[in-house]
Amino acid sequence: MNKGESAYCLRCAAVLDRGHRMSIEQMLALSIAAGIMFIFANVFPVISISMKGLYNEVTLWGSVQALAHGQITLIALVAGLAIILAPALQIALLFWVLVHAHRNEIAPGFKTCMRTLEHLRPWSMLEVCLLGILVAIIKLAGMLDVHPGAGLWAMGMLMVLILLIAGKDIRRLWTELGVEPE
Repeated sequence: MNKGESAYCLRCAAVLDRGHRMSIEQMLALSIAAGIMFIFANVFPVISISMKGLYNEVTLWGSVQALAHGQITLIALVAGLAIILAPALQIALLFWVLVHAHRNEIAPGFKTCMRTLEHLRPWSMLEVCLLGILVAIIKLAGMLDVHPGAGLWAMGMLMVLILLIAGKDIRRLWTELGVEPE
């Protein structure tokens, strides 16, 4: 199926398949960009606040650590999974599979990687985290000087990149590489 074409069910007119929007090279380039944005989002501060000479800034990892130093350690674990571990694993697996697909090879552990990517999709919650940070910025702006950091912008770009490359388009690798699902 070519770009822009769609296959529809004759009975109910539901979309069965769409033409591929991106080539493997484009998805590989986006996964490399996602890796870079992931590093930026975790190294640079997401938000900085100041009030009467006091200044503080926090990174994604710092926010997870701050949550862990209280009675809500379980929430810190879930937050770490959803905003750090799941996206990192998604990016690494996408890169692994796409680098081999670019060479017209089947990546070692291809089936496991693809299934893991499918299971990780609901756990990668960068968009929920980003929304929470934006709400916090708006709420705190009335009381403190709040400034979004470079990490927040990187996280926004990372969210878009992951949504672009980890969507349904990646499933086509099963057929393009001639791998039969078990």
